[in-house]
Amino acid sequence: MSDAILVYDDDCTFCTEAAEFVADRSAVELVGFSELTADLRDRLPADYESCAHLLVGDAVYSCGAAMERAFVHTDIGEDLQPAVKFLSQFEDYTRVRERVYREIADRRGTLGKLF
Repeated sequence: MSDAILVYDDDCTFCTEAAEFVADRSAVELVGFSELTADLRDRLPADYESCAHLLVGDAVYSCGAAMERAFVHTDIGEDLQPAVKFLSQFEDYTRVRERVYREIADRRGTLGKLF
């Protein structure tokens, strides 16, 4: 098993494309909701199907934090890391990141049609 596991909605075209982007450019392992083992499911929040999750060691990152960290694991992560570090200094960053994630997630059916 990989050091980082991205758990995502594999029934969603947009989600699958985003997850595959990460997997193609990193060592992050993908596990779709339909493939979850009992052990992995136990590590996730009860409402795990509401968003993506990144498991790194004992840590579990959810929603916007999960995708942010997943993208930082990719080959474009070196370019993203300074921006994430800079933005993390601001009190409102987490709120904005999660809001943007939710706005995208709420439109994933429409966005999935683009692929």
